[in-house]
Amino acid sequence: MPSGFEHMWGTVLTAALVLFVIYRRFRRNFGRQALNPKRMIVRMSILSVIGVLLLPAALRSAESALSIGAGLVVGVLLGLWGAKHTRFEWHEDKLHYVPHTYTGMIVSALFLGRVIYRFVALSNGGYAPADAAAYDSSSARTLGSLYQNPLTLSVFFVLIGYYVYYYSCILWESKHLKREVSVAPTAAN
Repeated sequence: MPSGFEHMWGTVLTAALVLFVIYRRFRRNFGRQALNPKRMIVRMSILSVIGVLLLPAALRSAESALSIGAGLVVGVLLGLWGAKHTRFEWHEDKLHYVPHTYTGMIVSALFLGRVIYRFVALSNGGYAPADAAAYDSSSARTLGSLYQNPLTLSVFFVLIGYYVYYYSCILWESKHLKREVSVAPTAAN
């Protein structure tokens, strides 16, 4: 088979995988979700590892460190807001939670918007860092160059901060609920 054909199938499969992940992410923003502590802990662990792996980017410049810090702060604040407005319900003898739809959608939309922007930027020649002489043009067009962009770093850390904090709150609150109690946000919230 020609190499162009293989490249096309690789692109189609990658796009299908990305769309599937995005679909699942948006679907988790709506309605009652089964509380599965093991999955939440695995997700928190994966996101934490990704965050630790991206932290060396903070050592590259003050701008990157500021972007990572700002992203984490915004993510944790959104996680706090989302957890504060999450309800718990018992359904068919299992504990479920109903996430705050708008908070989850904001985080998902930020991530999706940045991913779309980066793919468009990569297809139009890639990201050229401020110090373009430090990088050759071929490395600026790779997906590995994504972490060099402070805005992309910030959005990733919003995502990491949000989900790690939000899932931690959900797990903590679920352990402290009584079986008979259904927790809903108060009118003051």
